[in-house]
Amino acid sequence: MRPRRWLLGLLGAAAFCLLEGSGSSSHLIRVSYISVSKAGPGLPNFSAVGYVDDQLIARYESHSKKVHPRVSWMSMLEEKEPQFCNRYTRILQKDEKDFQENVQMLQKRYNQSGEFHMVQMMISCEVWEDGSRSGRWQYGYDGRDFLSFDMNTASWTAADKEAQVIMRMWDTETAIHQRFKSYLESTCTELLEKDHRYGSGRFLRKETPVVTVSSRTEAEEGMETHICRVHGFYPKEIDASWRRDGEVWLQDTLRGSVAPNADGTFHYWLSIRIDPKERGRYRCHVEHDGLQEPLNVALEDLECNLGVIIGCVVAVLLLVSAIAGILVFLKKRQDGYKAASTSDKGSGSSGWGSKEAI
Repeated sequence: MRPRRWLLGLLGAAAFCLLEGSGSSSHLIRVSYISVSKAGPGLPNFSAVGYVDDQLIARYESHSKKVHPRVSWMSMLEEKEPQFCNRYTRILQKDEKDFQENVQMLQKRYNQSGEFHMVQMMISCEVWEDGSRSGRWQYGYDGRDFLSFDMNTASWTAADKEAQVIMRMWDTETAIHQRFKSYLESTCTELLEKDHRYGSGRFLRKETPVVTVSSRTEAEEGMETHICRVHGFYPKEIDASWRRDGEVWLQDTLRGSVAPNADGTFHYWLSIRIDPKERGRYRCHVEHDGLQEPLNVALEDLECNLGVIIGCVVAVLLLVSAIAGILVFLKKRQDGYKAASTSDKGSGSSGWGSKEAI
């Protein structure tokens, strides 16, 4: 393993990594590498990917040997500052060679054959609004933990004796610790600055959640299921819960997972099963940075709104029925008038004074 050159690429490549909203006042920047002993369909010998809020923003693969932007602001960065992306493309090309050597080295250390083996690496950096930050480097082999480094405590964690050998070797390298420190203090800030310039500060924005509640009644048991949906919020972290009489209520509740929308915002849902007689005791409670104060959606409000909607539908149906009745009445009257006119002409009478007309 080549710790110096390899870590230089590792740290530098994080400049095109991803941000994942991990807290209401923080962002997590990360980049992941995968290198395999044998390539396969959809799995090149080496690849590096970055994500922003679970969205892919950039990718490097061994067959193209180039960083490919996957979001508009990264494309703009590539156009306006080509030297920025070219620099990290060169670093990743070097990393590709080093990671392939790492796979071979670990195979020898574990006395393994030439079958399929894989090296994985992820480096992450969490940045808070007050400027504080923390970071972690993780290295894996064949899908299991191998070696990791906590940048805050400067402590290593080795999974086995082979990892301990490499850990002792790297722990004496002061340059490695300095590069981790540089990553925390410079690289993370650099990515945030690029986003602010080309992405209109997308990571700093706050989008207000839209909360809706839908309901259904179970015919057999007479119970009700209410689903609270929270949509279009940013950042990712959100506190949503069902509350009964103001207290968090976990009984008979289900929760989804926070998932991304196509526009970079998120959505979430949670459901509850209750006795309809106790509907007035429950609220869907939502707290988020995009809200000035917590939001509570009452089920009796939903019932009232449904009553208004049903009332409007009934009123429209009655109005349609009334109009249809009037049209039928007018049509019958018109048909009767036409029949009377035809009868007058058939009698040969020319005036209103005839007996047939009276």
